[in-house]
Amino acid sequence: FGQVRSWRKAVVAAIAPEPGERILDLAAGTGTSSEPLAAAGAIAFPTDLSLGMLREGHRRYPDLRFVAGDALALPFADNSFDAVTISYGLRNVHDTRAGLAELLRVTKPGGRIVVCEFSTPVWGPFRSTYRWYMRHVMPRFRVVSSNGPAYDYLVESIMAWPDQPTLATMMVESGWQRVQWKNLTGGIVAVHRGWAK
Repeated sequence: FGQVRSWRKAVVAAIAPEPGERILDLAAGTGTSSEPLAAAGAIAFPTDLSLGMLREGHRRYPDLRFVAGDALALPFADNSFDAVTISYGLRNVHDTRAGLAELLRVTKPGGRIVVCEFSTPVWGPFRSTYRWYMRHVMPRFRVVSSNGPAYDYLVESIMAWPDQPTLATMMVESGWQRVQWKNLTGGIVAVHRGWAK
């Protein structure tokens, strides 16, 4: 799609990192999403389940505090972070509501969450074209990919993911307050933001 860079910038703007803030970046992989947070003066904690990704991230960004962790059992105390964020990872968490509740547990009162995830295009004709693309064009990449099943999973998980209002409701049901979202690229991606009590 060629939009990833602008989507990352939108996530950083939604997080609005401040110097000295502790920010959990869950499903951070190699830390590419954490680096701008640290550059803004925040103390970023890129956290991921993949040890290989964390090793590569530590090689690339030796000053970041990489942590191995499961989204459903984070290795942090209650009220540890001023902000928590997860990009393109929440749909991979087996129990979405439990993952959102676990993120709330480690967030300080008044802290914030930012979730960036593939979503549902809002304009009907574009939504139809997008769904056609996902069902008929994306599977062709499987043929030339060294990991064909990953493409299958990507398409299936995106198509099954809840739309923007449904995810907002799930966040509220998990304890987050004042949840709102912003559509990017017509709703292909949505950035949801909420606050802890």
